[in-house]
Amino acid sequence: MVRQKNDTYLNVCIETSIYERLEVMCEDAGQSKTVAVERALTLYLDEYEEKQRKLRELETKAE
Repeated sequence: MVRQKNDTYLNVCIETSIYERLEVMCEDAGQSKTVAVERALTLYLDEYEEKQRKLRELETKAE
């Protein structure tokens, strides 16, 4: 997969056990760690944003 030019570097320190699981998953899936982390973060952020949207709706209805 060709990377886009609008990338930003993110350096993180994670638990070794999580990193090892990530490595195994990436080998099994045939994808890079970058792609796997981007997909995981996207899913997490999408879920977070949806929950926040629903909370705002509930607050608006309660007013």
